[in-house]
Amino acid sequence: MDVSGKKILIVEDETSLRELLTKILGLEGFQVFAAVTVKDGKEILKNEDIYTVITDVMLPDDNGIEFTKHIKSTYPSIEVIIMTAFGNVKDGVKAMKLGAFDYITKGDGDDKLPLLAGKAVEKAILNRQLNELEYRLESKSSFSKIIGKSNAVNNLIELAKKVAVTDTTVLLLGETGTGKELLAEALHLASRRRKGPFIPINCAAIPKDLQESELFGHRKGAFTGAHTDKKGYFEVADRGTILLDELGEMSADLQAKLLRTLESRTINRVGDTTAIPIDVRIVAATNRDLFDDARESEFRKDLYYRLSTFTIELPSLKERKDDIPLLALHFMSVNAEKIGKKIDSMSKEYLDMLQQHLWPGNIRELKNVIERSVILAEGNELKPETLPKEFLQAKHQPAAMVESNGNGGYDSDDFDDLKSVEKQHILKVLSLADGNKSEAAKKLDIGLATLYRKLKEYGLD
Repeated sequence: MDVSGKKILIVEDETSLRELLTKILGLEGFQVFAAVTVKDGKEILKNEDIYTVITDVMLPDDNGIEFTKHIKSTYPSIEVIIMTAFGNVKDGVKAMKLGAFDYITKGDGDDKLPLLAGKAVEKAILNRQLNELEYRLESKSSFSKIIGKSNAVNNLIELAKKVAVTDTTVLLLGETGTGKELLAEALHLASRRRKGPFIPINCAAIPKDLQESELFGHRKGAFTGAHTDKKGYFEVADRGTILLDELGEMSADLQAKLLRTLESRTINRVGDTTAIPIDVRIVAATNRDLFDDARESEFRKDLYYRLSTFTIELPSLKERKDDIPLLALHFMSVNAEKIGKKIDSMSKEYLDMLQQHLWPGNIRELKNVIERSVILAEGNELKPETLPKEFLQAKHQPAAMVESNGNGGYDSDDFDDLKSVEKQHILKVLSLADGNKSEAAKKLDIGLATLYRKLKEYGLD
């Protein structure tokens, strides 16, 4: 295996030995980088494509054992060779237990080093080839959970595959129930961060006065009730991906802090002035147009532009009606197996009724309808009579997102456009919630701020 030109890092504070090793390995065809401290070594690892690190145990600012631990956890494909003091074999053994490739005794193994370094680089090359093969196999299957063969879905997946391999921040736009979290997770699994954590956060579900603490953590005593130090979601998601859903529900203070995080790649816990470096990819999601909101000063323009580096719009279910049979069969199979029923088909009339529906609740609504239909089914086929009562009552109406309490239908028999339907639906839900806007927002599955904006838009405030 050709290892010439591959990059090796030597971390050694003794000048004469460092220069000697650099010369020996350079003559063997390696591209050698040298550092005196662990801090300098870490900086080189960040900026150069290193295959093997050769490090002393005793260094001015740290020790090689801890450095090995850092390298194998942060750059698992890099191999490490430890240089120990004469007779101090236990350091080498300890390093190998942490994942080091091998160890040599300083001053006694210089002639062995070129051969050992070559073998370490060969293993590093094989590690990378194996990781690349695993990545290709896993990334190919990561989008398999997104069901559909319509042009809208095929275009969506092709777009997502292109951005998944990068670290670019992605903004997902789509109506409630279109599968934004599912796509965000697929992006994570198709990326090189797939072995790191995927942390989905619904900003609307966190009270605004707790958002900063939940996302960035806090120090003990930072506020009443902060009895211990706490890591925030960003720290937990380090070297992984974080999904910030319902982005428009972020407080103004949190928006400012998120912008600083995007710019500096660091966070500050509440009550702490020490910046903590993080390596997190951000995927943001919203069911409303943040750009319009930015012009109304509801959302920061500068933050919007940083988050929307790459935007993906998810189609609503009415834009991909060809996928309804596939989705319906999938949900039927999953729910039938879950409750122990043998249901293997849908009647033509049943499927026709599904496709005639406008699905304002999108895939989530379809999933719920199929689940309830499976529960009501008595034979091995789903028929129109197995559809929930509310669905049957609304089947002739242009938009049939009716409440599950049985009080289906709207005041008007005909609407000119979707906005009219939405307005009537909001009024209906507000009435069912006795005017309680918080309760209505929960029923509508939108944030409270979104509800207030829509009330204002329709002149209902």
